[in-house]
Amino acid sequence: MSVTPGAPPGNATGALLLTPRLAQFAAVARHEHVTRAAHELGIPQSSLSRSLARLEADLGVALFARHGRTVSLTTAGRTFLASAERALAAVEQAAEAVRSDADPATGKVAFGFLHTLGWETVPELLRAFRADHPRVRFSLVQNYGDAMLERLRAGELDLCLTSPVPDAPDLVARRLDEQRLRLVVPDDHRLATRKRVRLAEAAGESFVTLEPGYGMRRILETLCAEAGFTPRIAFEGEEAETIRGLVAAGLGVALLPPPVFPRPGVVELTVTAPRAVREIGLAWQAGRPDTPPVAAFKKFLLGRRGRLLRAEPAPTAPQETA
Repeated sequence: MSVTPGAPPGNATGALLLTPRLAQFAAVARHEHVTRAAHELGIPQSSLSRSLARLEADLGVALFARHGRTVSLTTAGRTFLASAERALAAVEQAAEAVRSDADPATGKVAFGFLHTLGWETVPELLRAFRADHPRVRFSLVQNYGDAMLERLRAGELDLCLTSPVPDAPDLVARRLDEQRLRLVVPDDHRLATRKRVRLAEAAGESFVTLEPGYGMRRILETLCAEAGFTPRIAFEGEEAETIRGLVAAGLGVALLPPPVFPRPGVVELTVTAPRAVREIGLAWQAGRPDTPPVAAFKKFLLGRRGRLLRAEPAPTAPQETA
C-alpha cells in the first residue's frame, strides 16, 4: 500500500479534495451553465471546467450531461447535489456561529469558575460587566479547579476563575484576590467558644473536606502540613455548603472559605497560624487569540485585581470568654 507524502490519512483525503469544489459544483447545477456559474464565482470558465472534470474523475461518475453551452444534472449529479447543499449549509451555519460568537457587541464568552464563587461573586461580576456590554452572551461552567483547567486546555473555556492559581507552561494565570479561610466547627464543639484558633489545635479532629482534585483539598493538606500534622479525613464531598451541613451534624470540622449566608449549627473561627488563605486567579490558554468579547471581559476581570471578592461577613462566633 502506497501513501502519498503529505496526504491526510484515510477518508480525510477524499473529503479535503472534494470540499473546495462543492460550491463550484452547486453553482453550475443552479445555473445549468458553466459560463454563468464562472461569472458568479469570479473565476475563469476554463478553471471551473477543469475543476468539474477533476471532481467527476475523483468520484468516478458523471455529474453533468453536456448540451452545447448548457449542462444538466445526471441521476448521480442530483443525488450528489442534495448532499452537497446540506454540507454547504452546515459550513455556512458554522461560519455564522463563529462570526456571531466573535462579535464585539453580541459575542459569547465561555467562562468557568469555582462552585464557591457562584453564589455571589460571579453574578456581581457579570452584572457589573454587562452594564457596559449589555448584549454579550455567556456560557457559564461551574466546576472544581482541575476539571476547569482540563476544559480550558481543550478549548471549551475561554477564561476561568480558579484556585490555587495554576503554574503551567501552557497556561497564563494572574492572581486577582485572596480569600481568608475559616475553621468550621459544630456549635457544640470544644473550640466553639473561641474567636481565633491555630490550625494545630485541630490536629486530633476528623476533617470533612472536598474530594481530591479540588483546590481546597490541596490547600487543606498544605496548611495542615505547615501546622505539623496530616488531616484525618472522615468524609469527602463535592460542594462547600454540603460540607458545612456535615459539620453541623457533628461529623467533623472543615477548612472553608466564608459562606454567603450564616449557616445554623456551625461556628466559623479565624485561623491565626499558619496564614490560611486561598488565592483566586484568572487563567487562560497561552497563545490562544481572544475574540473581542473575551478580550473585553478579560480586561474587566484583570481590572478588578484586589477587589474581586465582595466584603466578607465577620466570623460567626460568640464573644471569647475569659
